[in-house]
Amino acid sequence: MSGPHIAWTERTVVRDGVRLVARDHGGAGRPVLFLHGLAGYGGEWDATVAGMRGRYRVVTLDQRGHGASERRPPGGDMSRSAYVADVIEVVTALGLDDVALVGQSLGGNTAMLVAAARPDLVRALVMVEAGARGMVTREVDRIGAWLDSWPVPFGSLDAAAEFFGGGPAGAGWAAGLERRADGWWPRFDAGLMVRSLAGLVRPSFWSEWRQVACPALVVLGESGIIPLDEQREMTSARPGTAMVTVPGAGHDVHLDAPEALRAVLTGFLERHL
Repeated sequence: MSGPHIAWTERTVVRDGVRLVARDHGGAGRPVLFLHGLAGYGGEWDATVAGMRGRYRVVTLDQRGHGASERRPPGGDMSRSAYVADVIEVVTALGLDDVALVGQSLGGNTAMLVAAARPDLVRALVMVEAGARGMVTREVDRIGAWLDSWPVPFGSLDAAAEFFGGGPAGAGWAAGLERRADGWWPRFDAGLMVRSLAGLVRPSFWSEWRQVACPALVVLGESGIIPLDEQREMTSARPGTAMVTVPGAGHDVHLDAPEALRAVLTGFLERHL
């Protein structure tokens, strides 16, 4: 199979009856596993990982409830613990020993929790537009209202991209849709997306952040969503944390500036993998 940039092989891992689908881009170097954000899918990393398999084994995962993975997990389990256990199972099943985890937004939170829980598995951590604070209910409600506002089915990918704000990020979101007879639809259940955020409704994840033992990098978009005081608190709570801001990028750094993000990632990984 192929994305827009490089060839990949589909890998399927099943944990507790939940089908998890990954894109294995190959490569003979140390493994790097990429985790997308809420309502995303593994293919949105394609432009970022292009060219990386010359140095690393690159794998991108469709997390539960997303993309080609299990659309509706048994019991509707979208808990933080389920996401974490899924990643651990994928790392083990695919032989991704001493993995570097790269996660954006919700995927960054998952990556952090895995690194905190299983330091024996994770060699390096990269959180893209993800912090250590929790969410409040009104933020979840706002995201749920946004998902409900999608005018599905979209008549075309161009119409979808325009709805999502245009530019590279809009095109990236549109590319995650699936075509049906009546138009283009999301590859997730909006209600389950909101449920997946429930585990983030807590004061903070500072305890887990401090438990991360491996080298860590936080990547921010110039117009991203992580406030300055949280950035400062993250570096204060965990001295030695690297923090880089990508100019011209918003929350979806990997869609807005994939080449710049790839340069930041490879610079960090060369030092720590």
